[in-house]
Amino acid sequence: MEDLLLNCAVHKEEKLKMFCQDHSQLCCTDCFLLNHRQCTNVALISESAKNLSMDMRQLSNNLQTIVDELNKLKSKQEASIQSVEVSCNAKLQEIQDMRKKLNAALDVLENTTLKELDENRTTMQTSLKKDVENCSRLKDDLQKLSEAVNGLCDKSKKELEFIASRKCLDKIQESESYLKENHVNVQSSMIFKANTDIEQYLSEQSSLGRILDSMQSLTLKMNPDQVLTVKRRFNPIEYTVSIPSDTSQSFSIFGICIMPSDQVIVTDYHNKKVKLLNQQYNVSSYCDVSGMPWDICQITSSEVAVTLNKDVQFISINNGNLVSGRKISLQHAVYGIAHHNGVLYITSGTALYHYNMTGTLVKKLFEEAGGSSTVFYCAVSPAGDKIYVTNTRQHKLLTLATDGTLISTFMDPELQNPRGVHVTPAGQVLVCGCISENVIQVDREGKKKLATLASQRDGLSSPGSVCYNTNTHQLIVGLYDNTKIFVMDLQ
Repeated sequence: MEDLLLNCAVHKEEKLKMFCQDHSQLCCTDCFLLNHRQCTNVALISESAKNLSMDMRQLSNNLQTIVDELNKLKSKQEASIQSVEVSCNAKLQEIQDMRKKLNAALDVLENTTLKELDENRTTMQTSLKKDVENCSRLKDDLQKLSEAVNGLCDKSKKELEFIASRKCLDKIQESESYLKENHVNVQSSMIFKANTDIEQYLSEQSSLGRILDSMQSLTLKMNPDQVLTVKRRFNPIEYTVSIPSDTSQSFSIFGICIMPSDQVIVTDYHNKKVKLLNQQYNVSSYCDVSGMPWDICQITSSEVAVTLNKDVQFISINNGNLVSGRKISLQHAVYGIAHHNGVLYITSGTALYHYNMTGTLVKKLFEEAGGSSTVFYCAVSPAGDKIYVTNTRQHKLLTLATDGTLISTFMDPELQNPRGVHVTPAGQVLVCGCISENVIQVDREGKKKLATLASQRDGLSSPGSVCYNTNTHQLIVGLYDNTKIFVMDLQ
């Protein structure tokens, strides 16, 4: 025990003799000569011990407390190791199942193509065999007529010669017409024009999917006020959302929604379209809607709700395509929308309403005077205890309780004309200023600004919507009057 206590941890054979108060460190002679000769408060341990009163029992209790905490952490991490192994095996099975589905899909494509090949072969062979039969028939007829003509050459039978002549001319004409109609310059064959889009799409993919570590999101959930930091601050990646069928040259992405499948759905206001983006943020599908779409929110893992005119349009993802579903018609204009546990929060421009999923009004929660756009967009905290509302006209972010009680009002010179507001799964509050041309993060109470995540220096121009992609840890910003979305990697 004395060796454990008295020997230097660095110089194993040396005894501890001094204590450096400047560094709060026990020292042997070698430690003193190497690291502490310049220190002013170095004393012998025997002298330091005289002035120090130690409660050894309390010290023992403190040590035991730390040991217990370490044991808990050790047990937890050992359990996590097993959890990682179980999770890995489960994901391995999912990956193998996905590969089987891809193989099955390719088998279906192959069988369809082979069936088409066989049908074309049968059609071509039937036509060619018919030509062979016709050629044989005409050839035999001509040969018989030729033999008959040769037999008449030495005989003077005018009637037979006339008949033979007419039959020969008719058969020659028939044969020439047939040859003319079936004239072939090249040998018959089939050509396979491969669907290169499939090969090209597969070659563009880096993997069958993304493998994500849940630990980071668990850490963020412990601190909703943890500031997000843009990794490539001055070099955002731009992706265009225009497609050939767009009828308007103006684009405004006023709504963005991230699906669990890692697909992104955006609302294209001027083109009256809702567009589905794949993992590379390219448009893979779209559907037309009856009005100019504003906001969008997730309802289920495959369904979203979109606001337009006085309606809420439900849209589903079905086999990679967007399909319009039921529609709820309301008595007022609709702009912003948010969903939490079967509750729809909808804004009218001046008020916030609570609706159920069938479109029945439950309650008007909040109303703000001062003209239109005082209650514009909304977002709900993950716990469902707070609703964040943008007041575009008066440059405010309002934080409400679920009963409509105003908790706080946030105003800042850097936030002008706030439009889109988004809450991450960790509870971080993001809001974009259209006129101030920035995206800022506000604390969970909606009382103070924590950071400016993106601004005009990053190339932002009138941002209208913002969303955090949990799957890729990226910030997505939709712009007003622009064909592109901005994607920024976060640290």
